[in-house]
Amino acid sequence: MKLHAVVSDLETARVAAENGATVVQLRLKNTPTFEVVERGRAFRGLAQRLGLMFVVNDDVQAAIRLDADAVHLGTEDEGVEDALEAGLQVGLSASSRAEAESASWRAVAYIGAGPVWATPSKQDGAPPIGLDGLAEICAAVSIPVVAIGGIDATNAGDCIRAGAAGVAVVRAARDSRMLVEAIDAAL
Repeated sequence: MKLHAVVSDLETARVAAENGATVVQLRLKNTPTFEVVERGRAFRGLAQRLGLMFVVNDDVQAAIRLDADAVHLGTEDEGVEDALEAGLQVGLSASSRAEAESASWRAVAYIGAGPVWATPSKQDGAPPIGLDGLAEICAAVSIPVVAIGGIDATNAGDCIRAGAAGVAVVRAARDSRMLVEAIDAAL
């Protein structure tokens, strides 16, 4: 769970995976389920070949059809019960202590906390929580917390020192080697 590479293209997923990402998270926003499944097969195969966790973002039915390890859902997304019934691990987003505490009671595997910092990859997200907000969320729950939002090799270690079990990156996914080094140095 140390490094989630949140990706939409296979080449970025491959580079991230070969350079230390521990999770490949397929994120295809506003894409029909059939297309997520069709495109997701190659990502699933990559994750299986390299022994990585494979997560599908937002689409429980696609995650089930792809035999994913997990599905990551936002605060407004439905399907937690369906995912758990299908044997998927579930990650839930949280941008506050209250959301994290609520999520931790729903039998989820991890919480995606953030955005820690402002990020251009999610314009409609909640305001940044900063390291203090991240630390508050980490202290409030007993399940792993994965920090997301504006994270790169220069600040990933700060997230780990704040209590996160790992980080998720979108723009920095190709910098996996440097991210893993920064995370390992903070452990």
